[in-house]
Amino acid sequence: MAAFAFYLFAGLLLTSGLMVITAKNPVHSVLWLILAFFNAAGLFILLGAEFLAMLLVIVYVGAVAVLFLFVVMMLDIDFKALQRGALQNLPLGLAVSGVILAEVLLVASGWTAGQGVIVHEALAGPPPGMTNTQWIGSQLYTRYFFVFSMSGLILLAAMIGAIVLTHRRRVGIKKQSIAAQNARTPGGTVAVGKAAIGQGVEL
Repeated sequence: MAAFAFYLFAGLLLTSGLMVITAKNPVHSVLWLILAFFNAAGLFILLGAEFLAMLLVIVYVGAVAVLFLFVVMMLDIDFKALQRGALQNLPLGLAVSGVILAEVLLVASGWTAGQGVIVHEALAGPPPGMTNTQWIGSQLYTRYFFVFSMSGLILLAAMIGAIVLTHRRRVGIKKQSIAAQNARTPGGTVAVGKAAIGQGVEL
């Protein structure tokens, strides 16, 4: 039964992840992403990490994915223009992807574990006197701290990329210019005027 549940959750996770990047409608992509989160939570439950499963459902499905959905529905994004730009840069993107793929294959084929290094080691359950949540936190911030930090950097890079892709310059909208504000002097900002009685000051 556990093997059937694993293959069911894993198959649905891979299918929904593929649909996220292949769906033409961005709203459908977000909905497929929510389905992927739920299946990943099911895999966490099979691993005995129910805290991570609930965290994935509450934080990512309840906040992040819903935020993505609202942003996609509210922003007036010209997806046809983005697709045209993607087609124009497709040869360069394929070339860069091919180079990165070749580098990854070279590293993966030539990498070997050092002496005495256990590559596949199953984690035991939490020690006596420690809850499952405390045990997961201690493992994430000690043994798997590098992987945990790298996942945060990957999410940050994805967020910056999404902002860059959807950002558009609009004419007629006032924006803050830090350089112009720092370049201002009191002489060009403050003016002292003396108004006559019964008259105003012309600015």
